[in-house]
Amino acid sequence: MAFTLYSLLQASLLIVNAVAVLHEERFLRHVGWGSDQGIGGFGEEPGIKAQLTNLIRSIRTVMRLPLIALNSITIIFLLLFG
Repeated sequence: MAFTLYSLLQASLLIVNAVAVLHEERFLRHVGWGSDQGIGGFGEEPGIKAQLTNLIRSIRTVMRLPLIALNSITIIFLLLFG
């Protein structure tokens, strides 16, 4: 298996899919990464945990429909070209 641009794009799609399916109540809260865990005070810089939690929440919100389309295109492409 060669390392190509397509395999890099497919790996990044799989990573975004993995982040998109993380459920907050089932997984993230048990690890300590729930939405109520990263609340800071006014004027304080958010920590890395709060930034990653916001990134996960943003990926789940914004990338829902594009991920459906990208996964469908990838599946069709793999069915046609192997």
